[in-house]
Amino acid sequence: MSHPHPELPLPPALPAGGLRVVALGGLGEVGRNMAVLEYDGRLLVVDCGVLFPEDHQPGVDLILPDFEYIKDRLDDIEAVVLTHGHEDHIGAVPYLLRLRRDIPLVGSRLTLAFVDAKLKEHRIRPVMRPVAEGDTLQLGVFSTEFVAVNHSIPDALAVAITTGAGTVLHTGDFKMDQLPLDGRVTDLRAFARLGERGVDLFMVDSTNAEVPGFVTNEVEIGPVLDNIFAQAERRIIVASFASHVHRVQQVLNAAYAHGRKVALVGRSMVRNMGIAAELGYLDVPPGVLIDLKQAADLPDDRVVYMSTGSQGEPMAALSRMANGDHKVAVGRGDTVILASSLIPGNENSVFRVINGLTRLGARVVHSGNAKVHVSGHASAGELLYCYNILRPRNVMPVHGEVRHLVANAALAVRTGVPADRVVLAEDGVVVDLVDGKASVVGAVPCGYVYVDGSSVGEVTEAELKDRRILGEEGFISVFAVVDSATGKVLAGPQILARGMAEDDAVFEEIQPDVVRALEDAIAGGATDTYQMQQVMRRVVGQWVNRRLRRRPMIVPVVVEA
Repeated sequence: MSHPHPELPLPPALPAGGLRVVALGGLGEVGRNMAVLEYDGRLLVVDCGVLFPEDHQPGVDLILPDFEYIKDRLDDIEAVVLTHGHEDHIGAVPYLLRLRRDIPLVGSRLTLAFVDAKLKEHRIRPVMRPVAEGDTLQLGVFSTEFVAVNHSIPDALAVAITTGAGTVLHTGDFKMDQLPLDGRVTDLRAFARLGERGVDLFMVDSTNAEVPGFVTNEVEIGPVLDNIFAQAERRIIVASFASHVHRVQQVLNAAYAHGRKVALVGRSMVRNMGIAAELGYLDVPPGVLIDLKQAADLPDDRVVYMSTGSQGEPMAALSRMANGDHKVAVGRGDTVILASSLIPGNENSVFRVINGLTRLGARVVHSGNAKVHVSGHASAGELLYCYNILRPRNVMPVHGEVRHLVANAALAVRTGVPADRVVLAEDGVVVDLVDGKASVVGAVPCGYVYVDGSSVGEVTEAELKDRRILGEEGFISVFAVVDSATGKVLAGPQILARGMAEDDAVFEEIQPDVVRALEDAIAGGATDTYQMQQVMRRVVGQWVNRRLRRRPMIVPVVVEA
């Protein structure tokens, strides 16, 4: 389980006229965002994203929301509303549509284009309903209105959802940049209008709730990049999120101004920027974009590589460059710019990449030593503005770790929202809006669902624990042949270790004890190989723990002759 709540019972039946909200991800973590709203027996899903694994989840590719809560009610889903095109909000859509392919997807043009490209890889042809800011759409019993919000990706939308229980305003991810690169500000006039009409539940982005003040405007990044480009003597490599259209635009502009060509590196970067350019969200200066193969033939001071891997992802382009395992070989005098903020949990991976690039002789510029990135999430000052404009009756902080949710709740209370109307929930916690009051009524099972290669949901926590043991403590195999009739050990025990500093000869000391324990067990009535294997596991495990101070994985094998 990701966030088990044994203190909360299963929720009762939803009262008539009430609205139920169940977050299946995104509360208590940064990623995996998904909320399910229920009214009058019908469901509306807001976002369906993935969470990226951390170091303690070896071998895992992606982590999905737990669909178990809605698996038996797929026909009740009116639509999936997608607030914007980031992976932590759209990445799990293909896995949901595997369960029911004709669930309508509602979102902006760019968001749906990113999703459509992803679904083609899964051979799914979706039902799509594009919307824009100012649009209203009736989705069964849910009346929806879409509001422009500013974020680190174009075409982000907040959604106001109205039912007989009241109006819910879900911000998605947003900030209040007053000088956005595309001129598309968060529509505070629409927020004010909704506030006048009455917002019964405000579900609001919490990621930057601990950060005081206001987020720096995106336009301030341009001059910083321009200055770095002017100083760079050799190649420039810029790493960013593959969906950060605005940052790529600034890189293209700086490259054009300094006579450089730009090659996109990474499959997702090439795909997303191709979509953005085709739809008019990315303005490519003439002659700037070139193919990766062409870049290799240009002088070093005329090339910019726009790459994925700003979060230290092991298989992303920048990590492979840092490891010397990429066709772009980073060398002395190159400049690498990490144009992103750190996602919590990725710090070690990112610093590992920075150290690797520095060791190769590159100058690494990142948010810790230069203003090369600004957050896409509203800081405390912006959130306070929203609370004062909306005057919501109830508040439910979303999208963030527990500390972010708590900080956001405190801001709501400071603006006058009664403390008993600020609902702190985590994944799986059930919140009902009944008679204008939101409250926690229970919890549903809501675990992590791991994607590992082609398997979905088959990797368990027990298997991850085994992987961690293998990676941290090593592996020991113990093999013996016994004569079940005489109770004698005929061969072995042969003990082999992997991933341990000690030579296999060290285990000669324990072999007589294993033989004695096996023969004693057989004499005492142990007749099946499983019992004998457990005897060997126990004897070797206790000795290794005492003698070598390790707890490796031990795989015993007993063969009867």
